Amino acid sequence: TQSRSSAASDVYKRQHEDTDEVFIVVKGSMKIEMEEETVHLAEGEMYVVPKGVMHKPYAETECHVMLVEPRGVVNTGEAGGELTADNDVWV
Repeated sequence: TQSRSSAASDVYKRQHEDTDEVFIVVKGSMKIEMEEETVHLAEGEMYVVPKGVMHKPYAETECHVMLVEPRGVVNTGEAGGELTADNDVWV
């Protein structure tokens, strides 16, 4: 489970060219901003961002999110940067 408390401005857009990304909200709520729409997710809801789609996930208050993606996927996609997490944890 990944927990993040951030304002929309703290997170940046990214994409994953080779894989979909699944967001499951365990606690709280969040939004995923994409070019054509913004998806609002509440506790217990999930959304699949298709591969290659530019997206910006964010929460206005603390939100616990489970991300489902293949091992080796970088959390910040092609964007990189200081928010890139070590990718050596496998559950």
